[in-house]
Amino acid sequence: MSARSPRTRILDPLERFSEIVFGLIMVLSFTCAISVAKAGQEEVRTMFIGAITCNIAWGLIDAAFYWIACLTEHGHLALLLRAVQQEGNPEKARQIIAGSLPPVVAEALGPGDFNRIHAHLKEIPPPTGHPGLTGKDWRGGFAVFLLVFVSTLPVVVPFMFMRDARLALHISNLIAIALLFGAGRMLAGYAGLRPNRTGIVMVVLGAVFVALTIALGG
Repeated sequence: MSARSPRTRILDPLERFSEIVFGLIMVLSFTCAISVAKAGQEEVRTMFIGAITCNIAWGLIDAAFYWIACLTEHGHLALLLRAVQQEGNPEKARQIIAGSLPPVVAEALGPGDFNRIHAHLKEIPPPTGHPGLTGKDWRGGFAVFLLVFVSTLPVVVPFMFMRDARLALHISNLIAIALLFGAGRMLAGYAGLRPNRTGIVMVVLGAVFVALTIALGG
């Protein structure tokens, strides 16, 4: 336990998966809502601008919430460290430390292990001042923004270079299906699930979410 976040990487696989899928669903709610039978250059341009600006806005919002989460995590860890350092009762100190660990890890530790951890934490300089964002936190927020924004680009690229709106939509949907399938496989590798089955499930869920978003006026 320390006063800093225990993150070892800017974004873990689950966070990357969530941001990619979120960006895809947002842009698909625009591309799939366009009427290809009536779409002219102006309608396609309006859709394109709407998809890009919406994902820029949501990318910024996601980045802001990422930074808020980092600040909250730093502050919470600082409070835990102070509580352990100031606790004179070894049993209560062990309870605080155990409560901050995954249950499977806490159950594997004995009283002697907790006492050594407690002694080590008491030697760490106590946190001072208010929690702030580290360089990794700022990079993480920027990475969140890029994931949401960049995940839209492959889906809208066909509309940038093709005059046939129907063909562009078909190619765009194929790209989106491939990206959703790939995101599902990435999640499967992280969670120990079946890659192809998880990829197919993500494609189906993505289609359902997009349909709900369009039906609800999103």
